[in-house]
Amino acid sequence: MFTDLQGELRLNEPLSKHTSWRVGGIAQRFYRPESVKDLAIFLAQLPKNEKIFWLGLGSNVLVRDGGFSGTVISTAGTLQQLEIKGQEVSFEVGTYCGKLAKKAAQSGLTGSAFLAGIPGTMGGALAMNAGAHQSETWDWVTEITTVDRLGTIRLRKPEDFKVSYRHVEVHEGEWFVAAKLGLKLGDSANELEQIKTLLKRRNVSQPTNQPCAGSVFRNPEGDFAGRLIETGGYKGLSIGGASVSEKHANFIVSNGSATAADIEALIGVVQQKVSLSSGVTLVPEVHIIGESA
Repeated sequence: MFTDLQGELRLNEPLSKHTSWRVGGIAQRFYRPESVKDLAIFLAQLPKNEKIFWLGLGSNVLVRDGGFSGTVISTAGTLQQLEIKGQEVSFEVGTYCGKLAKKAAQSGLTGSAFLAGIPGTMGGALAMNAGAHQSETWDWVTEITTVDRLGTIRLRKPEDFKVSYRHVEVHEGEWFVAAKLGLKLGDSANELEQIKTLLKRRNVSQPTNQPCAGSVFRNPEGDFAGRLIETGGYKGLSIGGASVSEKHANFIVSNGSATAADIEALIGVVQQKVSLSSGVTLVPEVHIIGESA
């Protein structure tokens, strides 16, 4: 069916191998492209009605136990070109957030240290306008490269997109493949120290040694989701093998036996309980995809 591909195509691939919660059913097709050009060739050959989902390091996503009846495009370990010229950082979407932050700091640039605390790829950071410590990814974006399902590659500007808190409206049928950040010149040593501090703080305050997907809920305006969950007394709340982390209330962790259904059910229960105890409706930050078992 497919011709002239240079990447890796797998059929019926277990997505539990590729998500940080270690749960999820199989993907009908799973493709890891060799390059942006190779990706464009692959997309052009997919059926027009094919469902497509992009997956980086597998954080911030919950794949249901029934899997995904379509094509998953994986950027883990690929599409990782990274180049720094002056104050401009050019990258492909498979680049690790932490790597970009460190390389930029080593080059005497400031502004991207917050990315070191985000456990994913720059593709995910772009797609959800990832942020931390009063900074967001799109504060620094100067140019974006997209590809559509016909394999057409386009250069776009930030004003072509509607960007808000943890959300970016992308042109229908287009996906990010590369971008550029315009950073500031500054104190390299200070920026590297900030990165070190962020990583230490993350390891102390978050359950990084357990299967989890990062923050589960968006922070409501003027408050923190974790505070609302903890104040309600819901730390440790469990369903099956999934539980609200005792370390950070806005994280749900697996004890190794959790199913996607356990995690999704717990997300719903936490929403209900917080709504009853505080009147605030928490909005999931995690993307939930696929079919139930």
